Amino acid sequence: MPIDLHLLTLFVLTTAVACLAPGPDMLFVLGVGMRGGPRAGLLATTGIATSEVIHVTVAAAGLTAFFAAVPVAFTAFRLGGGAYLVYLGVQAIRHRGAEDGALSAGDATPVSGRQAYLRGLLTNLLNPKMVTFSVAFLPQFVDPRLGWLPVQFAVLGAVLIVIEFLVDGTVGMLAGRIGGWLAHRRAARRRIDVATGGLFIGLGVRLAVER
Repeated sequence: MPIDLHLLTLFVLTTAVACLAPGPDMLFVLGVGMRGGPRAGLLATTGIATSEVIHVTVAAAGLTAFFAAVPVAFTAFRLGGGAYLVYLGVQAIRHRGAEDGALSAGDATPVSGRQAYLRGLLTNLLNPKMVTFSVAFLPQFVDPRLGWLPVQFAVLGAVLIVIEFLVDGTVGMLAGRIGGWLAHRRAARRRIDVATGGLFIGLGVRLAVER
């Protein structure tokens, strides 16, 4: 088996919880869906997923070559990635419920399907934080002792993209109802941010010290 099933299970659970939190991608899809309808929301999600394929491919190719050339660097890289996940968790808790502006209906300009896809693609592709996240997140669930690093990265990347597409695609399709729910439940959004932040902090600490 080219991938650790324990790490894969942990990755699936962590990714699912992280994707369910109202982050920038979800709020972008939500806004597009509310202005352009379900089709626009789904196409915006497709654009984001396309960008994620590029991010994951670049990160996996670069990291695989780097770890193969300098095997001892994996431990240091994993510790650095764990620290970054802790940082993201702290930031999520500190800025919980701070995305109110993204739910505003002030911009009611209709969005075509083509515009939705291109905006989703470019917004995610040109966001350096997404590259940093991919580089820090994926290696936490890779076990170099099993070999097959490209396969491990490919499996994790595929799982990440599928889960994000399912979650954000559902948000885009149901944008009107979800937007109304989030707009009137700030306390619930804060609790989601706190829970997600705590998850990332715990994950970063655990994976940094576990192996």
